[in-house]
Amino acid sequence: MRTVEVARRAGYSVQQVRNLERDGVLPAASRTASGYRSYGEIHLRSALAYRALAAGVGPVEAKKIVRALHRDPLPEVLALLDAAHAGLDAERADLREAREAVRVISGEPIEDVRGSDSMSVSELASALGVRPSTLRHWDTERLVVPGRDQRGTRRYTPSQVRDARIVHQLRLAGYRVASLRALMPELRRARRLEDVASALAARDAGITARSRALFDGTAALSRVVSGD
Repeated sequence: MRTVEVARRAGYSVQQVRNLERDGVLPAASRTASGYRSYGEIHLRSALAYRALAAGVGPVEAKKIVRALHRDPLPEVLALLDAAHAGLDAERADLREAREAVRVISGEPIEDVRGSDSMSVSELASALGVRPSTLRHWDTERLVVPGRDQRGTRRYTPSQVRDARIVHQLRLAGYRVASLRALMPELRRARRLEDVASALAARDAGITARSRALFDGTAALSRVVSGD
C-alpha cells in the first residue's frame, strides 16, 4: 500500500502516517526502487490499534504500547495493557467513593455553629490530606471561599469545610476545576445533589467509553500479532 491508502483506511492524514512511522508506532516501511514508501497489512493494523488505544489511554501511552509490540517481548506488552486496565479500574473505584461521599457529606446537618468550630488552612489541609496551597488555589478559583479573622487569616466554617470535602471528592473522581466553578455555587445555594449526580454520571460514561476503546484496541493489537 502507498502512504495515502494507509492514511485513508486508518482515518489519518498522510503526514500523520509518516509521523507514526517516525515514532515507531508503525514498523519502518520498505521503499520502492524510486524511493516511495511501501506499507503492508501490519502497518495498517498497527495504525488502527494505535487509534483505538489512543481513545482509551491517550496518545502518549498508546504509542508506548504499540511501540512495545514491535520491539519488546509479548509479556512486556501485556504488562502495559494490565496497567492501563488497572488505571481505569482505579478511576471507577474513586468514582464510586465520590458518589457515596458527596451523598453523605451533603446530608450532614450543621447546627449550633460557633466561632471555635472553624478551621485554619493548615488544619483543613491536614484533615483532607491535601497541601495548604491546594486550598488557597480553590479559594482563588472561588470553589471554597473561607472567611477571614481580624488578622486576615483564612478560617473555614463547618459549611465551608463541607464544601471543601465535596470538592476534594469530586477532584479525586476526575472532575475539572472549570466545571466545579459552575457547580459549587449551585450546590451551596440549593444543595442540588442531582447536579452532582449528573456530573458524576457523565464522568462514569467517559470512563466506560475509554474502557470500550481499550477493549477494541486490545483486540486490534491481537490482530497485529496474529496477522489475522
